[in-house]
Amino acid sequence: MMESTVRTNIERIRNRIAEAALRSGRNVSNIRLMAVTKTVDDDRIVAAIDAGVDIIGESYVQEAKRKIEKMGRPIEWHMIGYLQGNKAKYAVRLFDMIHSVDRMDLAVELDRRAGMTGCRMNILIEVNTSGEKTKSGVHHQEAMQLIKEIAPLEHLTIRGLMTMPPWFDDPEDARPYFATLRALRDRVMEEQIPGVEMVELSMGMSGDFEVAIEEGATIVRVGRSIFGERE
Repeated sequence: MMESTVRTNIERIRNRIAEAALRSGRNVSNIRLMAVTKTVDDDRIVAAIDAGVDIIGESYVQEAKRKIEKMGRPIEWHMIGYLQGNKAKYAVRLFDMIHSVDRMDLAVELDRRAGMTGCRMNILIEVNTSGEKTKSGVHHQEAMQLIKEIAPLEHLTIRGLMTMPPWFDDPEDARPYFATLRALRDRVMEEQIPGVEMVELSMGMSGDFEVAIEEGATIVRVGRSIFGERE
């Protein structure tokens, strides 16, 4: 796909984001567009950055490391894929935020590695709102307990929640899963847990990001609608 097509696609998505924000009475400036770049070639990633996406989202540490070393950090890079504990030492150096924290042992290792590098790591708690066994994420009924256990860790800041609902032909079918995440966010806020800032809801992808925005998404993760189908 040519770079001009990437720019055109991003403009089209921006318009759809603005329309979804207007429908739901939200300020479009509170919604950030992430370009999901797993297996996307470097030139098209640069084109997406030049076209004004807010965040680059990567699924694999090694792939991200190569790209960041080549392209630098003109915008934020976020980790959205499953993260193994043995990759934590790289993740805290590479990423501005990690969306996929779903277990205590990973949080402890990220906290340890962030402490060694002298930084605070922004994280989201990945929540399995569907109960599907094939999906990562802490079960939504266990998420509050995990948040309370992670919150005291000195070098991590919980900035919000992430989810990935089942895939549906009709994006409306994903709405209950987004609503579940928003309701969990509201409950966590009511608890006023020290060190927890519920400012981000990372939810919605190419097929359903407008519904996610209507349900409160602050970060939408779009790959296919920007870059086309992956090979």
